[in-house]
This record gives sequence, structure tokens and C-alpha cells, in this order.
Amino acid sequence: MLHRRALLAAPLAALAAPAVAQDRFPNRPIRLVIPVGVGGVTDIVGRIMAEALSPILGQPVVPENVVGAGSAIGAAAFQRLPADGYAILIGTINHALMRAMNPDFPHDPVADFRPIALVSRQPFLLAVNPSVPARDVPELMAWLRAQGDAVNFGSTNPGAANHLAGELLKQVAGVNYTIVPYRTAALAVQDLVAGRVQLTIDSPSMLAPLMQGGQVRGLAVSSRETSPLLPGVPSMSQAVPGYDLSVWQMLFVRPGTPAPVVATLEAAAARALADPAVQERLRRSGVDTWADSSPTAAQTLLRAEVDRWAPVGARIRAGG
Repeated sequence: MLHRRALLAAPLAALAAPAVAQDRFPNRPIRLVIPVGVGGVTDIVGRIMAEALSPILGQPVVPENVVGAGSAIGAAAFQRLPADGYAILIGTINHALMRAMNPDFPHDPVADFRPIALVSRQPFLLAVNPSVPARDVPELMAWLRAQGDAVNFGSTNPGAANHLAGELLKQVAGVNYTIVPYRTAALAVQDLVAGRVQLTIDSPSMLAPLMQGGQVRGLAVSSRETSPLLPGVPSMSQAVPGYDLSVWQMLFVRPGTPAPVVATLEAAAARALADPAVQERLRRSGVDTWADSSPTAAQTLLRAEVDRWAPVGARIRAGG
């Protein structure tokens, strides 16, 4: 499934050249592989981290988007690079779904990726077109049950975070609608505003300004708890018990990277994430940081997310 898109990873080939003998790491630029498209929340977070890490490491950290197959194209390209610390991957929630959505994906999302930092998280926002006659989540659930699959939900490619959010709502709440795929989340939101789709669950970075302008109606955040990023907006779990989704970002190196190199990168990431200016930039971009950003916390979250989302991904793949 992945080999047809392998050429998308071609710009990374230059990284595969053997490193010269060195006394210090790093002594040349580092690439940050971003396995999603430009403009989304993970891309924005990745670029903020690249800028923050560059002066700490004393070398440029250069973002490169390698997209496709719900992060699997970029993750596979990352695995083809040397385990020398000169390539970092920023993963998000769909990292946990790669194998569930693509059974022939050759890499284990836990064993083949070594977290060095837990960077950020963001609840999504459930939003509807103003023509939808629901003012809260219970009213929306009742309306959806009455409408059946006549309602359209705007989504991006299978396995993307907002697709997972829509599928999870169907499964947990027992409602139905037609999931309409778009090439980008921005196009789905554009059609939400136009009324061609009636609802979506996606990034507050895109939806909150439209909610404030009256172009969409925001009903709930997708996380179990309410979010300081969207004050006054209730949690979905208040009306749909068991619903909980937060989009997260974490940084990875390849297993087998030399221990001193890993230690340098871990320390640089921790220093960047402790910087109040970096924290503020992340908050302004619509994400929150974690109280514990350590590699151990990242590894724990990753294992839990893979276990949690694997059966959801399997049901999506089976058409259920």
C-alpha cells in the first residue's frame, strides 16, 4: 500500500549520506520530519519546535513535510534514515493508528520509534452549520438519530485525527451520518461554512474564529475535561459518556540512536518546552503543553494510545 507513494519521501534521501566522524553532536543541520500537510496543528507545532531547538542545539533544525496515508508515508521515510539523531519525527494521534489502518505497514508504532519529548495537546471542537437546529450536544444527538445518514460530516483522509473523532462519535453515541472525505481539513471547514456538510470535529485553531464570527456553532470540546483553550465550551463527555479525544504531538528519534545523541536531543527538547516564550507561542497556536513532557511520559502515552485506537482503526478499516 505504501510503496506507491514512496517517491513522496525522496527529498529526505539527502539525509541518508553517511555522517563524517565527529567529536560533537550536532555538527550539521537536523531535519524535523513532519508527516502531515502544511498548515495543520501538527505542522504548526513542529515548526515552532524547530525554531526553538535550533539555537539550543547550535544548528538549524529544518522542517520537512512528507505526507500521505495518515502519517505512514512520513513515518516510513523516517525509518529509512540513519539512526544518528540528524532526523527527528514529530508524531500525532494518527501515529497510533498507522498499523491498524495499514496492516502492511512494516513498522511498529511503539517499538520502532523512540520518544524524546511529549510536546503538546489540543482538544478538538464539535461544530455545526448554523442551519442545524441543535444548540447543544443532546439536541444534536437527537437530531442525528432522526436524520440518519442524510447528514454529512466533513473529514480528511482515513486515519486522520478528525476522521477518528467522527468515527468515535458514531461508535460511542450510536448515531449515524455520512463521512465525506476532503483532501484537507480547510476544505472540509469551508464546506461546513457553506452548508454542504452539517458538522465536523476539528481543530479549534480553524473553528474557534468561525464560531466567534457566527459562521459555525461550536457545541463541545472533544476532551474528557473542559479546556482553558476554549473557556465556556462544555465537554462532549458530559452528554456522550465515554467520548474522549485529544490530539497530541511528540518528538521521536529512531531506536539505535547513540545514547549521548539521544541525551542531547532530550535535554534540548526539555529546555525548549520549559521556555515561557515557547509555551506562549504554542498556546497562541491553540495547543497546551504537558505538565510532564519527559520521554517516559511520552512512551506511556504512546503505548496507551496504540492500545486504545487499534480496535477503532480495525473497525474503520472493516467498514464498521
